[in-house]
Amino acid sequence: MTVPRTGGAELRTAAEQGGFAVDETTGNRMIKALEAVVDALEERWARLQSLQERPPIGATAAARHVATRLVDTATDDRGLLTRLTAVRAELPVYVDAIRLAKKNYAELEQSAVARLREIS
Repeated sequence: MTVPRTGGAELRTAAEQGGFAVDETTGNRMIKALEAVVDALEERWARLQSLQERPPIGATAAARHVATRLVDTATDDRGLLTRLTAVRAELPVYVDAIRLAKKNYAELEQSAVARLREIS
């Protein structure tokens, strides 16, 4: 089974249009988890940046080749550092979307309560 991937912008648009709602407790847990990832990335960011530099593993042709491959693997379009940079930029957008979704849920809940009061 393939799970569709939704970017932060798509999720935020869904929340803005009312197509994404989440209760307060769940939303807070989601935000806390995402912020923990952001904090972990920020804490390690300086060390991760070193992946852009060739490691000093030797002066032989083989060592230079391996060092170059290590940098390429980290920084190419599918590289670890490339993807972590994208994640670092995207996570705050997810947090914003969840905040909007919490607001949507609260509004839906208030509307439902109002309708129930009208009925009774």
